[in-house]
Amino acid sequence: MHFDHPELDRRTLLRAGLGAAAVAVVGSELAFPVAAQADPGADLDWIYSCEEWGARPPADPLVISAIPTNKIIVHHMAFPNVTDYSEAQAIKLARDCQNLHMDGNRWSDTGQHFTISRGGYVMEGRHGSLERLQAGDRQMVSAHCPGENGRSIGIENEGTYVTDTPPDELLDSLVKLCTTICRQYGLHAHDIFGHWDFRTTLCPGATFYRLFPDVRRRVFEKLGTDLADVPARRWPDLWRFVGSPSVRVAQYLLAYRGYAVTPNSAFDAATVAAVQDWQARNGIPVDIDATITGPTWETLAPELEKDATGLPVQAVQFILNVKGYADVAVTGEYDHATKLAVQDIQQLHGLPDNGKVSTSTWCALVGGVVRQSFRQD
Repeated sequence: MHFDHPELDRRTLLRAGLGAAAVAVVGSELAFPVAAQADPGADLDWIYSCEEWGARPPADPLVISAIPTNKIIVHHMAFPNVTDYSEAQAIKLARDCQNLHMDGNRWSDTGQHFTISRGGYVMEGRHGSLERLQAGDRQMVSAHCPGENGRSIGIENEGTYVTDTPPDELLDSLVKLCTTICRQYGLHAHDIFGHWDFRTTLCPGATFYRLFPDVRRRVFEKLGTDLADVPARRWPDLWRFVGSPSVRVAQYLLAYRGYAVTPNSAFDAATVAAVQDWQARNGIPVDIDATITGPTWETLAPELEKDATGLPVQAVQFILNVKGYADVAVTGEYDHATKLAVQDIQQLHGLPDNGKVSTSTWCALVGGVVRQSFRQD
């Protein structure tokens, strides 16, 4: 398998010694229980290890996270949309990415855990990620998304998808990788998010992001998940360590509820205080890190009819504009362009496309996942 490239003729030998790879790890003395759902014998031979693609050693000791993994974050690399789908290009991609991250960003190693080429080849990114995936207990602390680097698996996808669509080869491998990660770490299809759900960025690209409901459905089907086991809404668990367009949505809603916060996408001290006060006032457990929990979102976000105005409408319009709906202006008036965009979001997520901003529509708008998106027609 994969032996058509001369540099990978040693794959079988390297694979045999994968578990003994010399990776400097801080905190490895901690006794992490093997996750009950993980299959230590899972076949991961289709993922190229760092040794197999010729990675440089890390510049500094790497760290195993001490907290559980609770999500997958999908990225695009903002690299060219090459037409070379070969194994050699995938190897070059992995090396180029590591060089950029180590030499340009001054990171210890590749920032993400895994990399997928446009040809569908899956490469280990940060050293140790493949070994941790095999164990399914804890992940390597990464550098792909500040605030989420210790609790999310980062997947970079070759290409730029603001206006272009990823090739089928890449999407098929993404579904396979996400399914494997979910199985090994005990995650679900509704735990798959995009980079911009937790960071102010154009990544993963508006066109790619529109495919996320379908990617999740495919993972859901491969996992064989019962629809009854999917929560009605899986909101993005934003906390004080992140900043993103969805944080700004929360700030608009906090301002609407009377708090002196500035919608700026930064989870600042005023936002922390407002979130915690809102939780206390509404009988919601007050989170030490001001995590905007599901109950927090659901009490903050008002359902909007077509005649709605003001800050909540601005919040809707802002997030729609960020996510590719260029015709939507932030006016605070629920106009026709806003309604059409809301209906499009509803259709993508399997919600009634009535243009009313229900609680589930809010969830989909801010990057969350709703149960309806997994229903079969």
